[in-house]
Amino acid sequence: MGSGVWSTDVYDAADRYRRSTGRSAFAYSDSGARTVHPTLDPHGTVRESRDSREHPESLSIAVIFDVTGSMGDVPRVLQTKLPKLLGLLLRNGYARDPQILFGAVGDATCDRVPLQIGQFESDNRMDDQLGRIVLEGGGGGQMTESYELALYYLARHTELDCFTKRGRRGYLFVIGDELAYDRVKAREVRNVCGDDLREDIPVRRIVSEVRRKFDTYYLLPRGSNYAGNGTVLDFWRGLLGQNAIELDDPDAVCEAIAMLVGLGESAIDFESGLADLAEAGSKVTTTVSTALALVGRGGRVLSTWGLPTTLQGDDRISRL
Repeated sequence: MGSGVWSTDVYDAADRYRRSTGRSAFAYSDSGARTVHPTLDPHGTVRESRDSREHPESLSIAVIFDVTGSMGDVPRVLQTKLPKLLGLLLRNGYARDPQILFGAVGDATCDRVPLQIGQFESDNRMDDQLGRIVLEGGGGGQMTESYELALYYLARHTELDCFTKRGRRGYLFVIGDELAYDRVKAREVRNVCGDDLREDIPVRRIVSEVRRKFDTYYLLPRGSNYAGNGTVLDFWRGLLGQNAIELDDPDAVCEAIAMLVGLGESAIDFESGLADLAEAGSKVTTTVSTALALVGRGGRVLSTWGLPTTLQGDDRISRL
């Protein structure tokens, strides 16, 4: 996966066709589907982000949504902003060869579709993958969702050339508003991913594992059920430090992702990134500036910020 080149013209043509036929960008979910689309089924799969002659410096970017409750609207917002996201990454030179994977989490204790994982794509197939996500709603109603299952999959079921060939982490953005469960349950992993674990894995351990491959961020947008909830924010800051970020506007998810990648790749500093947003006509520049002030004012986001001490020293992989 990861071949081809993103085209805004192709995106616009598909959007015009959907409008003319009355089809939704999330037609699979809106048709009433309540099972994972075959192309997003994580069971027995590995997702690869590979270099090629076309994309010699692939950069892996995974975007995982909580699609329970009020969070189900966030993927719809980002789908309309894909051209802006790709424009910032490509035309503004934030990343030479970005390959983007979209996925979704629910609650493995009660939801029919607890984990959905697409492919790493460089072209308009990423729009197709996003549109196949089931926006289930649901959730367990207890301020906890199965984010740890997504972290497990990305830690153990992905192959990233940027990491294995060049020692550079990819990026992982989890967009949600609730807590993870305190452990990755072996029974759920067996049912959802097909792996036979001998024992459960504490959530802190799987977070440390995934952060060896990905610079990992948790984005908590306003307007969701538990936005502004101190318990949720404290939980994720305990795991990710400053990389747990509140957004005052859910419309700012796209711009926040682009800015964090640009900063992490040392392609921009904080002020030039905000200037790029303004030039692109973004209406959420102030929101992004406020949200990213803690991690961005130093001119870049270091891959080691907020890492547990067990990942320092020999395990550290720098982007410098």
